[in-house]
This record gives sequence, structure tokens and C-alpha cells, in this order.
Amino acid sequence: MDHQRVIRDVTVRLPMASSTPEACRWTVTALSRHTPATISVLLAVHDRLRCVAATGAWQVFATVPARTGIVGRVYATGAPAVVPDVSVDPDYLPVRPDVTAELCVPVLDPTGRAIGVLDLQWSEPTDLEPWRETAQRLADGLGARIAALGGPPAESRSEKLLRHAAALSSAPTEGEVMGAAARAAREVSTLSTALLLIGAQLGPSPATPGDLETRIRAELAAAGPAALDRMVERAHRYGAGYTLGETGHPPTEDYRPLTRAGVRTLVAVPVGPTDAGGVLLVADERALRPDPTTVSLMELLAGQAWTSLDRLRTLARLREQASSDPLTGLRHTGPFGQRIAAATPGRTALLAIDVDGFKTVNDTYGHQAGDRVLVGLARALEGALRHGDELYRIGGDEFVAVIEVSRPEEAVRIAERLTEAARRIGRTISVGVALPRPGETPDRTLKRADQALYTVKRQGRDGVLLSAA
Repeated sequence: MDHQRVIRDVTVRLPMASSTPEACRWTVTALSRHTPATISVLLAVHDRLRCVAATGAWQVFATVPARTGIVGRVYATGAPAVVPDVSVDPDYLPVRPDVTAELCVPVLDPTGRAIGVLDLQWSEPTDLEPWRETAQRLADGLGARIAALGGPPAESRSEKLLRHAAALSSAPTEGEVMGAAARAAREVSTLSTALLLIGAQLGPSPATPGDLETRIRAELAAAGPAALDRMVERAHRYGAGYTLGETGHPPTEDYRPLTRAGVRTLVAVPVGPTDAGGVLLVADERALRPDPTTVSLMELLAGQAWTSLDRLRTLARLREQASSDPLTGLRHTGPFGQRIAAATPGRTALLAIDVDGFKTVNDTYGHQAGDRVLVGLARALEGALRHGDELYRIGGDEFVAVIEVSRPEEAVRIAERLTEAARRIGRTISVGVALPRPGETPDRTLKRADQALYTVKRQGRDGVLLSAA
């Protein structure tokens, strides 16, 4: 093999390439005339290596994470890889089942920075060493031409949007969804500032907000919730809107807080449904001309953001339903167990509560009447408790209040307030009170409260008893 001829044949047309993809395609095509190898050029685009040109395989990897495979190793280290036997290299990415050897060299820009790789894979015996020098010289020529053409192809705005959509769908909190949506809007639109407004709630501020965003947030805070509601209502009534960067045209009154902050370019896109959604504001203090494609991409982003927010809210509702009694809305046994597990000895009182004569109500008037009694009683007991006290329904007509007190007598007084609240709605309850002892398990504390409760029952009901310390 005349490797000097290979180099001449491959590089002769490189100066005529008018784009980076064309330079890569010419390199692969010309090189394939001299070797049966599977050939590909992968360039760094954002955080991945993207295949820009390839030949000789039924399927190629369109993108590869920047540190994955032999190609990722070469890109990360900037050092060529000569692999005579791919079966013993754990980084090998299978492209063809018959490949036996791989040669990968970095594509460098004139400063020596890796911008991609040139990869060759053979399925027949090959002397790799001569090819190593040839491949590196070809890669160096390709890197110089790519640099002259402006570098690797930029990530398209659609690709950016898809990348951010993945981040939105995996965000674990509403605040992180709103922050991710704002970052995506800034990057995809190329405008300097973006804020997501849901109802009258602004998304979280970035760690280092720009001057324009700081001014916008200050103006919106000063304008108050009514002004924010008008922006949301306008977007949902009329749809997405944007400026044309033209001077001399005053904004509508709804956008006065934004113009006072220095906004000269604005894309406003409705987010979610009219009754629960908001608006995505994408702005810049330069007078620019967003095109309809930019607005369309912002609409797609707004849809994805709302889908992610709605998913989180649905999950939160399901978790709440799983931990709440569907009849009374009180929390039940699962969260109750977690709460009493954190009880403080001598400070946390458990009040075991039972409805007197509840079985008679069910047997005489039916279960619907019994349900009404339970709901009414739950509201009455909640109203008698202090702020921070917690009420749980742990059985049919069994409730437990968990309260923090400074001494046992305080717990008894609160229990007596509960019995008075029950009497005011025509019912009576029996209450047993217990405070955790040092080293006592929560279950044991609750059992002592239950024993005190049953003593009240035996003594005539409608009363309170403190378990012995």
C-alpha cells in the first residue's frame, strides 16, 4: 500500500469543501477507495460525539457519549488507539459482527484541542502501524479544514429542544422543572432572559441571574399579583405573541412592567390550561426580530414544561391519596407510623380517640349516616386542636391525635377540648392519653393510650384518662 498516495488522494479536495459535513464525507469516501475498513468521522457536538460521515456498515452509531467506547476514549485523552484484537478491549462498540481490529485517531484543531475522531475498523488481517501514521495525518488535515470552516457543526435548535425535553421530563420538583424550562428557552431562542410564570408564581432565579432578569423580577414583584394575572390572561386569551424589534410602537399596558425593566424584545407563550396554567416570557434588552420558528419552538417547550409539571402534580396527588383517608381527608396509618416513630419522650402526647356508640349509628341508620358522623367529627376535632397538632384516622371510628406538650396536664386539657368539641355536634368520644417513656417503642406508647381509652369506656364513656407515667 502506497500510503503517500492515500494521503494525496484524500487531501487533494479538502480545500474545496464548503462545509464541515462535506469535508468529513469527502475524507471518508476518498479513504474508502484504498481500504475495505469501516470508516467514520465523529465530531463533538455539545456533550456527545456525533457521526458526521460513515461508510461500510449496516448500521452506525449516530451519537456516542463523549467518554463511551474506543472513540470516546480517544476523544477524551487525545491519544490514538491501535487495537489489533477488539475482543479483548472492553471499550469496543460493536458496529459489525465480523470486525477484528480498530484504529482510532483524534481529529485536532490547530490549537491541539480534540474536536472529534477518525475511526477505522477492519474484518481481515491488516498491518495497523502504517495506517496509524496515515490516519493521523489525514485527521490533522481534516481538523485544519474544519477549523477553517468554523468548527464542528453546531447543535440545531431542534436538537437543543429535544435535549432539554429530556431534562424537563426527569426534573424531580416543580421548581426544577421551571428552572429547566427557563434555561431551555434561553438556549433555544438565543434571547438573554426567560422566566416561567405559573399563576402568580415565578420560577426560581438562576444562581447568577443577568441584570435584565434581576430588573424584570423586581418590576414584577412591585407590580403585584394582579399584573401577573393580566399577563397570564392575555397569553391564554390571544395566544403566543412576539415583538418585531421595531422602535416607536408602545407596548400594551399588560407589559408595562417588562418595558420598565428594559425589555425591548419579548416572546410570550401560554403554558398549560387557562384555569391553572401560566405564561413563558422570553426576553432581551436588545431590539431583535424573533422569527415564527422561534415562537413555534417556544410553544413546543411550553407544552413539554406543562406536561412535566402536570406529571409531578399528579404524582403528588396520588401520594397524598395513598397517605390520606378518602372519607375524612385525614392522614392515616402510614404517615402516622412515621410520625410517632419521631416522638420525643416526655414531650409528644398520643391521644387515642374512639367514637361512643358508633356501631349503633351504623346499625340503625346505615353506613352513609355513619360516614357523615365521621366526617363531621373529624372537622370538629381538627377545629379543637392547636396549630401544629396532627389528627389521624387509624380505623373505622378510631382516631389518634399527636401533640407536643410541656407537661402531661397540658395533654389532658387538649383531650378535654376534644370531648367538648364532640359534644357540640351531638356526639361523645372517649380519649386515652399517653406520653412516650424513655426507651419505649411508639407501638407500646399507643397501646398504653388505648388501654386508658378502654378504661374510660368501661367507666361510662365520654371522658379522658391519662395513662400512668
